[in-house]
Amino acid sequence: MCGRYALLLPPEAMARLFSVLGEVADFPPRYNIAPTQPVTVIAEREGRRTAELFRWGYVPHWVKDPKDFPLLINARAESMAEKPAFRDAIRNSRCIVPASGYYEWMKGPGGDRQPYYITSSETETMALAGLYSTWAGPNGEEVDTVCIVTVPPNPEISAVYDRMPAILRGEAIEAWLNTRDVTGDEAVTLALPAPEGTMRFHPVGRAVGKATLDGPELIAPVTLETPAPRPKKRAGANAQLDLF
Repeated sequence: MCGRYALLLPPEAMARLFSVLGEVADFPPRYNIAPTQPVTVIAEREGRRTAELFRWGYVPHWVKDPKDFPLLINARAESMAEKPAFRDAIRNSRCIVPASGYYEWMKGPGGDRQPYYITSSETETMALAGLYSTWAGPNGEEVDTVCIVTVPPNPEISAVYDRMPAILRGEAIEAWLNTRDVTGDEAVTLALPAPEGTMRFHPVGRAVGKATLDGPELIAPVTLETPAPRPKKRAGANAQLDLF
């Protein structure tokens, strides 16, 4: 699960990085973005690439009352094409959720959960694969909602957690956003774990667990009493990844 993340990229830099047309939603640096909050989303709507604020917590357009529907912050890549909630979105409403890094909580032997901040070792801003839906209320109101696609972890992240966001790279970004020419089945093949050797992580303080807190101190490394986990290495070309 990807349940918290950070986005530090200024709006002007975001417009250049993702070739956004028009204004970018004003979004200050955030170090602790949580579900139900507004998040910056890159989408192509009516042939125009935009950067807008969507609600993190996906609600399919056919839901009558969001209060009676579970909070969907993630979509599993392996099953999203078959799930009623995501079938339309994988074909028609794919998007990018920019992120500087994200958090996962590793469960220790004693049951304690230690948060880790996870980033790319290649780029300062990651393009997380997302799906969105516009929910229309009974009074004519419209709310754009989004979720983040997750996949099995690569070797580095498997040391911390058994899922990770699908991080798109290069041409995969363009293809994911291109719902006109790239089918849903083709898009599913783009949602993959990050290549081995492209991710890094470090332990952070437990204050990140409080959604009301924000600031650069949340991503600062902390020293643990026991050593942080090391990324798993493949035993050989034919070895299977050990997930725990």
